[in-house]
Amino acid sequence: MNDASFSDGTENPIRLRAETAEDISVISALIQDSVGQNKETRWQPKKHRFVLLLNRFRWEDEEAAKAQKRPFERVQSTLVIEGALKVGGEGLDPADNEQIFNLLAIEFVESEAGSGTLSLILSGDGAIHVQVECIDITLTDVSRPYIARAKHEPNHPIAEG
Repeated sequence: MNDASFSDGTENPIRLRAETAEDISVISALIQDSVGQNKETRWQPKKHRFVLLLNRFRWEDEEAAKAQKRPFERVQSTLVIEGALKVGGEGLDPADNEQIFNLLAIEFVESEAGSGTLSLILSGDGAIHVQVECIDITLTDVSRPYIARAKHEPNHPIAEG
């Protein structure tokens, strides 16, 4: 018996690569409200790579789910940052493998000749900062979509003040 593949269904997996700051905005929109866990992150200093396994809310399917009155979906995805020179941050305890985080956005601050710092913005004022040689990010769906536990789409009220 063979495992199911994406070609068995009508949905297509996402595989995107970001090489410019404009590309990052597309990936940032797609990973908004992704959920991850510390034990599913890997810093590979010898390979200059930082990898996260995320449970990504399928924003690209949101309107279809509403129109068809069906549950919202998530999908497991990898976010791979190549050319990573240093990883740090705040709001996460690296020793706590069970800690869960909510990824809200990716921001890039350029320093010199394309290098800079990628900041993975987390809820609760946390962030993971990855110093990079250049922008080289890949977002790849690695599972079939599944019904999201929460029966509603993520919602972030805008704070006034």
